[in-house]
Amino acid sequence: MSGTTQVNETGSSEHSLKSGVLGLFDSVIMGVAGSAPAYSIAATTFALFGAVLYGGAAALLYCGFFMFGIVFAFKYLSKNDSHAGASYSWVRRALHPVLGYLAGWAVVISAMIFMVIATFPAGSSMLSLFSSSAAQNKSLITIFGTIFFLLMVGAVAAGVTVTVTVQIIMSCIEVFLLLLFALLAIFHAHHVTAFSWHWFSPSVFRDHGSSGFVAGALLAAFYYWGWDVTANLNEETKNAKSTSGTGGVLGALVVFLLFEVFTVATNMVLTPAQLTDNRNAADILVILGQAVWHGTGGKLIVVAVLLSTIATLETTLIQVTRTMFTMGRDNTLPKVLGRIHPVRKTPLVATAVVTVISVLLFIGSQYIGSISNIMSDGYNAIGLQICIYYGLAGLSVVVLYRRQLFSSLGNFIFMGLWPLLGAIFMGYIFYKSIPNLNSTTLAVGLGAMGLGLIPLIFYWIKGVPYFDMPTKLDRVAQLEELQEMEVNL
Repeated sequence: MSGTTQVNETGSSEHSLKSGVLGLFDSVIMGVAGSAPAYSIAATTFALFGAVLYGGAAALLYCGFFMFGIVFAFKYLSKNDSHAGASYSWVRRALHPVLGYLAGWAVVISAMIFMVIATFPAGSSMLSLFSSSAAQNKSLITIFGTIFFLLMVGAVAAGVTVTVTVQIIMSCIEVFLLLLFALLAIFHAHHVTAFSWHWFSPSVFRDHGSSGFVAGALLAAFYYWGWDVTANLNEETKNAKSTSGTGGVLGALVVFLLFEVFTVATNMVLTPAQLTDNRNAADILVILGQAVWHGTGGKLIVVAVLLSTIATLETTLIQVTRTMFTMGRDNTLPKVLGRIHPVRKTPLVATAVVTVISVLLFIGSQYIGSISNIMSDGYNAIGLQICIYYGLAGLSVVVLYRRQLFSSLGNFIFMGLWPLLGAIFMGYIFYKSIPNLNSTTLAVGLGAMGLGLIPLIFYWIKGVPYFDMPTKLDRVAQLEELQEMEVNL
């Protein structure tokens, strides 16, 4: 990397991932799989409707606009520093090592929490194929969810090439089924509520006030979260300086369109009673599938949810293991986490550690409340952590490219203004959400971030090179690099 100081040596085979194996199509697929459209719709629609009623489409629209500022931030940050740690590396270089560490820790913690709550829709959807009552049994959901999770661990441990091949098959089927049911819902099914453009208007939040919009935006951030796995695959991507960022942009665009279409379809086809029944919290798409195509045909959408959940568990595992791997490689977490499998070139120890912790957390979660409460609190907690590391990344691209922002209109918009607006929006949502969240959400969302201060302080005092302040030269993107990657939109 021209003009960039490596914190630790990554060239040795012991600490190098399998490079140059993913192309642009692979990157787009991983971006779509990371956001998990079917899973996000199935698992979060209930909470989103509870927060803003028919304002879900507007919340996704406005949050989506600002989210694309962060998408472009990741695109240009990847061009300058193709690092598997992504925001963990970028924020350190642009802002401060402590902020970089916290950005990396936010990725790790949010992924851990997600892998606990993601297994509920997987287990519930699988069981619903056989028995509606079994789909409400928390113990059975826990067993089936754990089995699904362990299968995903095996796929990820097998290597990134295997993972992407599986993702291509699953994501193509998932998107096809979602498009099929979206068309049926909008053009064929019986509509209990007529379509209204008002659903996209800011005035739809009038009855909820600013707190309603903030609650909706926090959940919308969770909807979109995951496309950035393309950045964590930087070191395994061909021509990573251009490929991973473009893949993230295209992947985010696909899921944005799917989210909007299904939110509108849900508003039209399902009744408010169905959308507010706690029993439907984990499988609202199952209800929609039956409303659109009653009987066996309607159960096809369960296949989309299962594939999406499998896909997002895989991509989340990739995201957290790659981040922990780079932190171990830099010795900002135990060095052993930076070890890879000698043949598969995957983060062997990081994957094992994540697996054990996630299974223990998932099994333990069945004793702390109802499924709907666990999921709702989990989404909001993750939303806070997303705001932290996305916001820091948005600020980082502005700082790193500050010398080039005014050289062209494209640079000003895509490297400066839009990412800055995205960062400000993330900060606003984070700040405004705090007073409205319950103690459990705050404990999980902020308490888990606070735990990160323990290893941070320990390794900082220990004198790990990561915490050395970057040089002045490192804090700006070099002009010769920029000339090779002009905005091409």
